[in-house]
Amino acid sequence: MENQTSASEFIFLGLSKDPQLQIFFFLVFSTIYLITLSGNLTIILVIRMDPSLYTPMYFFLTHLSFVDICYSTDIVPKMLVNLLTKQKTISFVGCLTQMFFSLLLSVTEVFILSAMAYDRYTAVCHPLHYVVIMNKATCTYLVMGAWIMGFLFAIINTVPTLNVQFCGFREISHFSCELPPLLKSSCSDTFLNNVILFSSVAIFGLGSFLPTLVSYIHIISTILKIHSAEGRNKAFSTCSSHLIVVGLLYMTGMSQYMKPSNVSSMTLDEIFSVQYSILTPMLNPIIYSLKNKEVKRALGKIFGSK
Repeated sequence: MENQTSASEFIFLGLSKDPQLQIFFFLVFSTIYLITLSGNLTIILVIRMDPSLYTPMYFFLTHLSFVDICYSTDIVPKMLVNLLTKQKTISFVGCLTQMFFSLLLSVTEVFILSAMAYDRYTAVCHPLHYVVIMNKATCTYLVMGAWIMGFLFAIINTVPTLNVQFCGFREISHFSCELPPLLKSSCSDTFLNNVILFSSVAIFGLGSFLPTLVSYIHIISTILKIHSAEGRNKAFSTCSSHLIVVGLLYMTGMSQYMKPSNVSSMTLDEIFSVQYSILTPMLNPIIYSLKNKEVKRALGKIFGSK
């Protein structure tokens, strides 16, 4: 029991120990981070500056961009610092803080995407009642609910981690303090922690995924009933950006947390994590700006006026 003490510091083993590769990764991820910040801030500012974008869909998109900025900022800056230093460490408190916000923001994001799916369902399937159903109060409650779900998920998984014991070098086979690799570095029994993690991912994941799935089943069914090809294309175009973002996030996020442990590997885990915690926040504003005529028009008005 002498070695089983609360860890005061962790060492990251993720990415690469090759100095040249570390410099390459630093340049790549710093560029991605700058694109993420500038892209999402641009989306937020454009929506705030253009009154024609004061609609529920863009209200949700503003919050999605804010979550993406926070999510990327929770992970990338510390990773960039570690790429330039020999001692790739983080304090125990810092690790738990990073893990808490990572859990909070990831779940908040999927519930915001679920709210956006409901918004698209209402717009396509109930267009005459859209303004009444998706009023300001409804939109506010949906966003508040997303943040509450994220907070509950983070608390449920962070509090039990406080009782986990760490020994030896306290190494984390990852580039950030994600819960699965953190539990693997423990020298105590983490069966209960893994059960809580798996159960909460299943409950919260299905709680956000099923409404999204049901919404799109109704959306697709309604679109197929439209007789004109132009009408079908127009209806589908209002959902295509959101559908791409949802697909990217769920495929990688759920694969990371729900895959069997026997198919887990450090490289595979890092690829999944880079996708949903670093690349997805960068891609979201690009997808929404390139696939959305209203956003492109608003960008044209703002930059064109200059």
